[in-house]
Amino acid sequence: MPADRPERSKLEQVAMSAEMLDEETERKLATAWRRHRDEASLHRLINAYMRLAISMASKYRRYGVPLNDLIQEAGLGLMKAADKFDPNRGVRFSTYAMWWIKAGIQDYVMRNHSMVRTGSTGPQKKLFFQLRRVQARLENEAEARGEKLDAHQLREMIACEVGVPLRDVEMMAGRMSGPDFSLNATQSAEDEGREWIDTIEDDGPRSDETVERKHDLISLNGWLAEAMGHLDRREQFILHERKMCEVPRTLGSLGRELGLSKERVRQIEAAALGKLRKYLEPRSVEINDFSI
Repeated sequence: MPADRPERSKLEQVAMSAEMLDEETERKLATAWRRHRDEASLHRLINAYMRLAISMASKYRRYGVPLNDLIQEAGLGLMKAADKFDPNRGVRFSTYAMWWIKAGIQDYVMRNHSMVRTGSTGPQKKLFFQLRRVQARLENEAEARGEKLDAHQLREMIACEVGVPLRDVEMMAGRMSGPDFSLNATQSAEDEGREWIDTIEDDGPRSDETVERKHDLISLNGWLAEAMGHLDRREQFILHERKMCEVPRTLGSLGRELGLSKERVRQIEAAALGKLRKYLEPRSVEINDFSI
């Protein structure tokens, strides 16, 4: 990747020239950050172990993600590790940070490997990063025995080896077998060829359904306005505050404002809804989930 080589080289040079921390210095820096949020200590700790982040990031280049992006995610993982690290547990920071760096890189690779999500559970991540390696090893072992595995046998063995269902192996293998294709690509080489996106059924509402829905809503709002006119002012106020506001008010707050108990407010609300229901029944309007 020539485009990112100069920046990468500069970052690598800075990381490789950073100091090597002994255990005691590392513990003091981590303690200063954990207890006092000393940013100078944090920067020193991060800079010292950035070489570790770069080294781990470079191992994931084969997944088609730019190295600079991998290094950035590795750096974020390193910072998370520094924020959560407890120096009193007797573990070196590098050992602790490796898990966070690896987790951050793997999550990023899986999110960006394909527009189709490959999953993020532990077994799915394990399958994603081990599929090709396990497949190559099983094929080499079979070849050494003079055997040739067909695709189904191979995937069954991978499923057993990794400990996931066969269907997960088949799905992951399919998603990793090639790059994503644009839905705007044509189905044929002809200039007037139909695009693949045209073959996908539109699950949105049809135009006639939209018009009918809009008409029904206008009618419903008119009927509700008429029905509300048959309520007294207190009933209108309670229904408005309980059912028509973006953030409905509680029975208790209305009771305090009106000088009523919560139970009395609930009774008035129920009675008002009953009046609306009786008025709207001839029009076959359902108001069990009354809202505007």
